[in-house]
Amino acid sequence: MFHVKQWRNMLKLNERYPVEITGYTSDGEGVARIDGEVIFIPGVIAGEKCVIRIVNIGKTAAHGVLETLTEPSPHRVEPDCPYFGRCGGCNFRHMDYDEELRLKRQRVRDALERIGGCSVPELEITGAAVQNGYRNKVQFPVAQQKCRAVAGFYRARTHEVIPADGCKLQPECAERLKKAVTDWMRENRVPAYDEKTHTGCVRHIYLRLGFVSGQALCCVVLNAKKTPQPAALVEAILREVPQTAGIVVSYNVKRGNTILGDRFETLYGSDTIEDTLCGLRFRLSARSFYQVNHDQAGRLYDAAVRLTGLTEKDSVLDLYCGAGTITLCLARHAGKAYGVEIIDAAIRDARENAARNGLENTEFFCADAGEAALEFARRGVKLDVIVVDPPRKGVSRDVIAAMLEMAPKRIVYVSCDPATLARDVKLLREGGYALTHAEAFDLFPRCAHVETVCLLSKLNTKQYIEVELNLDELDLTAAESKATYEEIKAYVLEHTGLKVSSLYIAQVKQKHGIIERENYNKPKSEDTRQPQCPPEKEKAITEALKHFGMI
Repeated sequence: MFHVKQWRNMLKLNERYPVEITGYTSDGEGVARIDGEVIFIPGVIAGEKCVIRIVNIGKTAAHGVLETLTEPSPHRVEPDCPYFGRCGGCNFRHMDYDEELRLKRQRVRDALERIGGCSVPELEITGAAVQNGYRNKVQFPVAQQKCRAVAGFYRARTHEVIPADGCKLQPECAERLKKAVTDWMRENRVPAYDEKTHTGCVRHIYLRLGFVSGQALCCVVLNAKKTPQPAALVEAILREVPQTAGIVVSYNVKRGNTILGDRFETLYGSDTIEDTLCGLRFRLSARSFYQVNHDQAGRLYDAAVRLTGLTEKDSVLDLYCGAGTITLCLARHAGKAYGVEIIDAAIRDARENAARNGLENTEFFCADAGEAALEFARRGVKLDVIVVDPPRKGVSRDVIAAMLEMAPKRIVYVSCDPATLARDVKLLREGGYALTHAEAFDLFPRCAHVETVCLLSKLNTKQYIEVELNLDELDLTAAESKATYEEIKAYVLEHTGLKVSSLYIAQVKQKHGIIERENYNKPKSEDTRQPQCPPEKEKAITEALKHFGMI
């Protein structure tokens, strides 16, 4: 490996180099190497040979741009959008859909294998039948350009607004609503927001569309305390899109990148729309979480429900439940379904959604997922299945610890980021679960994101020990053979009332110098991301080890 100084001396800015594209980054850029060093290039396809120009040299990698294609890929197609390469919305309009699905499948597989330590040779991906016009939620940033209000999308890795008209990802209705708001701005001299100076008025045009109901909710985000010319705004929108069910203003006067503010005002109609998904009716507000691709979301949720294996006797907990979409799908197959979400408005929607669908076996809590999971654990609520659908950052450490504490038979993990999914799968595996199934779903055609649903099943420690013994590979110390993990758990529960996980037992045994094997689920590293045994449980486990003569 070259030192940074040597690396910088090898490559020169604006110099041209012949390369072969060997793979992709997580956001779909091509990867090439020059003398072993990594170069990232947008708009290329694996297997292509080309000439690139270096535009940036970092400490560990460089960035280049495509200059000349010498051997194009058979998967290359002519981009069908004039904004492709400038707008940061789409990543793959230069390749056919088969190659896009292949790279997304490989991205999920690589993450689970390299980060999660899992073997997933049979991983499949479900592609979308429709690759354009599928988004039911749109967020248009607004800017003032040449004394004229424009709306579009940010250029990649910037906050420069590209006024992209006729975006391929949005339904035609979204384009007309955008036009209505920008026309109102121009006719009434309402200025766009300038994030550098924190001046101006209109920040974003935020749209929700019901693909089944046909309803539209138009939310205009303002850097103001009241709406200028509200009647004119309503008139402009209804003139352009008469089926608009609600017109809402969100007041956001704070600096920063958060789109929606904390205060909302309804100028017309309702502050919610309705839509139908998986045979269930949902009410959606501006802040409700709802998958952006209706048809693919239905396939994803059907898979998640199938993997839970729920029966009418089972209880299931849905963490990060949003407006209750997954929770209600689960409730139709379970005895009891709980949903947890930190956004109060989403929980109100979830409760309303449960009522309108006649599902009385549901209960929703407005709380942080970690706190809620720990509270469930403290109450000793028996959960057969836990479902998580977290934001892109994944599941926090305290939620992982609480999930392991509750020890459900199955955990179904729905993820929009393969890397954080794989990180969390590794922690759950070290806590006594096995990854038994994984599927990928393309909810974002032409964009870099991909959804994954995984099933993690709780291991039976006794069964695994017996297998090892039968293989004559188990080398237990005298101490290890004194008591099983289940016996230690039973002793602790009986004498202290505490429930302890296999992971916590392994940690305490390790502290006392008891040799562990992988099948005992001890952590494979001392990384601080591991859920750590609380002091009161460590004391209880230590007493159990003394009782069984293991220390």
